[in-house]
Amino acid sequence: MPHCVILYTPNLETKTQMGRLCRALADHMLTLRDEEGRQVFPTGGTRVLAYPAAHYAVADKDDEDYAFVYINVRMGAGRSTDVHQRAGDSLLQVVKAHFAPIFADELIGITVQIDESPGQVYDAKHSTLHPLFNK
Repeated sequence: MPHCVILYTPNLETKTQMGRLCRALADHMLTLRDEEGRQVFPTGGTRVLAYPAAHYAVADKDDEDYAFVYINVRMGAGRSTDVHQRAGDSLLQVVKAHFAPIFADELIGITVQIDESPGQVYDAKHSTLHPLFNK
């Protein structure tokens, strides 16, 4: 179930490769472990998706000088506060490393949020990916 959704201003498209950010985040998510050494984000369920905003307004500008990147990671309930904090901090570092080459030239706001989904009223899954990793 771990989904990482990236929303970003399209003015970043010519300045960085968002596909590489997706891969870097997915790869990093797969390395994270909880206090017992268990994988925080299951391999078969980890998905990272990026979407440019069709319409946007950032701060006080009418032109396209400013950029934003909003990253929402959604995970199932049951992880500790420490796991949430470590995951968020380390994912933010991955994002900052990705954008480091353009920080000097671009004005970018970055937000990383992690949400749990404890009270779903419906949560069905079907995946032929999981058996590949649950051997």
